[in-house]
Amino acid sequence: MFKDSRLAHCNPDRDDFLRLLLRSEREVIRYVMAIVPNAADAQEIFQETAVALWKQIDKYDPSEPFTPWACRFAANKAKEHLRKQGRWYGFLDENIANALLERRAEISPLLDRRAKPLRDCVKSLPTHQRALIEKHYFDQRSIDELSIELKRTAAALYKSLQRIRVTLTDCVTNKLAASEATG
Repeated sequence: MFKDSRLAHCNPDRDDFLRLLLRSEREVIRYVMAIVPNAADAQEIFQETAVALWKQIDKYDPSEPFTPWACRFAANKAKEHLRKQGRWYGFLDENIANALLERRAEISPLLDRRAKPLRDCVKSLPTHQRALIEKHYFDQRSIDELSIELKRTAAALYKSLQRIRVTLTDCVTNKLAASEATG
């Protein structure tokens, strides 16, 4: 898989480590976003976490689950990021950050269970609604950018997103209820 890349020199243990890291990326980013609300910042923190994990590769115990270990590194990097930035940190002391991270760990199974129905529900949206969701949440486009592009007011876009979120919530709830009734 990595034959032509800079990683070709890695031994199999490092290759396995890299695979684990890539498999855990989404979960680690979601974990970071529990205390850092900006997706771009969360991506940056994940990259810093990946570097830190790589440096600590010899301390990883393969008999332990990788993702929780990576999340502990990510939590430290997120807190460090908040301290450096100064914003949010004044509002978010260490105890609150830890409480948010603990709560995120508690609800992780529920979020995982809701992920597939949510993907299905997003796919079932009308094209214009799906496009708005994708531009705002996946492409991380701001409401101001979208209002210019779509020639709609920011208030109208917020209202549209609110209605779409209600639709998606209802859809996911119904899909989960149906799967629990049959399963």
